[in-house]
Amino acid sequence: PRYRPDWASLDARPLPAWFDQAKVGVFVHWGVFSVPAWGSEWFWWHWQGLHDAAYERFVRRRFPPGTTYAEFAPLFTAHDFQPRQWAQLFQRAGARYVVLTTKHHEGFTNWGSPVSWNWNSVDTGPHRDLVGELGEALRESNLRYGLYHSLMEWFNPLYLADKQSEFKTQSFVLRKTMPELYDLVLKYKPDLIWSDGDWEAPDSYWNSTSFLAWLYNDSPVKDTVVVNDRWGRGCSCRHGGFYNCADKYRPGTLPEHKWEMCSSLDRLSWGYRSNMSLAEVMDEMGMIEELVQTVSLGGNYLLNVGPTKEGVIAPIFQERLLALGRWLDTNGEAIYESRPWRVQMENTTDTVWYTSKGPVVFAIFLLWPRDSVLHLSSPIPCPDTQVTLLGFAGTLQWQKHPGEGMLITLPYMLPSPLPPRSGWAMKLEGVK
Repeated sequence: PRYRPDWASLDARPLPAWFDQAKVGVFVHWGVFSVPAWGSEWFWWHWQGLHDAAYERFVRRRFPPGTTYAEFAPLFTAHDFQPRQWAQLFQRAGARYVVLTTKHHEGFTNWGSPVSWNWNSVDTGPHRDLVGELGEALRESNLRYGLYHSLMEWFNPLYLADKQSEFKTQSFVLRKTMPELYDLVLKYKPDLIWSDGDWEAPDSYWNSTSFLAWLYNDSPVKDTVVVNDRWGRGCSCRHGGFYNCADKYRPGTLPEHKWEMCSSLDRLSWGYRSNMSLAEVMDEMGMIEELVQTVSLGGNYLLNVGPTKEGVIAPIFQERLLALGRWLDTNGEAIYESRPWRVQMENTTDTVWYTSKGPVVFAIFLLWPRDSVLHLSSPIPCPDTQVTLLGFAGTLQWQKHPGEGMLITLPYMLPSPLPPRSGWAMKLEGVK
């Protein structure tokens, strides 16, 4: 059936299966904001939109008088950008898809956009097609490719004029936003479009529904492409493909609709900050907890890194991504292609979370119990129930709990003054 350019029709489109199966993605925030590398990727807005004193002071101290934001673009060099290395890192991190910022709210495009003259990565800065190069490398590594794209641009005169008219005119949409979206789809054939910058104007201003109808009916990716929910004011958490709802969104209970939690390794920013401290970087336990809770509640986990202006992913980010990958090498069976179980978490504790695959149930526990006996109250065992620990050979002893559920004796761990940290997945076969 052909989709009509209205939400009732578009929202009825089934989400391509690859997205729910993938579970884990890496988000990359990279652009001219990586040059000042201070505060956040909203640098330009804080500096010249809000005239924030701290940002004004920063520019005065670091750059010549009269510096404009446009002068940062030639310093965005990407000298050390090696797309194949990025792709290998993301693959080793256990990601199944990668989302790159093609254009943030600053309007600078990371490809040679035909409607962003001289404010793109081919005409200035790197003089490279960053979107194309990364796409090629990801496809070689069998990773799905997502494109983040901001509908709006803070300081674009066309956008400001439309805003002035209370969005009754659409010059910016017709001459900038839509030509770029069509260009990205036709040129790079993305698996995912991660829309943003939608909050000021309604979807009717953005022409979102007609773009999505074309995307689902006639585009080269019509059968595989997945989109999020940021297509106009009020669409978030209501319309589109999967729901983001809000940055770092965490539902308390199992949502009815497929969703994604986007999170950032630097807790204070999505773009790179040169003054980031170790205490501000998420640790391994934090990442694994977020991943496990998200997947148990039916979500995907999209974890962000911000590369430097040269195109380097900071070693601390690489270390965290590789730690996530090692954990997934052992426990991925409980994550990839899994489904939420009838119970998502133990009612007595938020340190045990469940996923399932057909009749098999996985209990992922985030803390090692003190006496090495794990009590699970939700699964109902039967005499031939089998219990194994992923990454550990052999089956585990269990017994029925006198109250409810089961008691599982965990394998002996070498004594250590610190309890082991990071999450283990128990595979339960033959439970209800």
